[in-house]
Amino acid sequence: MRKSHPVRRAVLAGAATVSGIVLLLSLKPASDPGAASAAGGAAPPVAAQSPQGGRGEGAGAGAGTFTGDAVDTQYGPVQVRLTVSGGRITGAEAVQAPEGGRSTQVTADAVPKLNQAAVTAGGADIDAVSGATYTSAGYKQSLQSALDKAGG
Repeated sequence: MRKSHPVRRAVLAGAATVSGIVLLLSLKPASDPGAASAAGGAAPPVAAQSPQGGRGEGAGAGAGTFTGDAVDTQYGPVQVRLTVSGGRITGAEAVQAPEGGRSTQVTADAVPKLNQAAVTAGGADIDAVSGATYTSAGYKQSLQSALDKAGG
């Protein structure tokens, strides 16, 4: 067996490195609303109607609390309540979530992440939590329902 020549190994290593860099640079970044917010971009406003419009509870125009429809999932219902202030989502919470057995543990892990994602994204375009696919899908549907009630 012959040993490969050091120059040959260096050329192959250099070619592999250049190929890897070209492939990495050709990837397109995902459009992540959370990343835009972290990079200094503003979350999109939510056009909430005032309580006088009969659609929410709270003080002043562009403010209120809006509860989405309960969405039945394979493991139980999910329902989201939003707090909107100044036309932006300032809080999100699950008022109903799957319980019992393993669902209790999955819910305890997933719901805080989903709540934070909703506030960060400023809308219903959020990613599912790994291991909580059904709960995430139900959360997104109820979140969209609450946004619809808020007028956004």
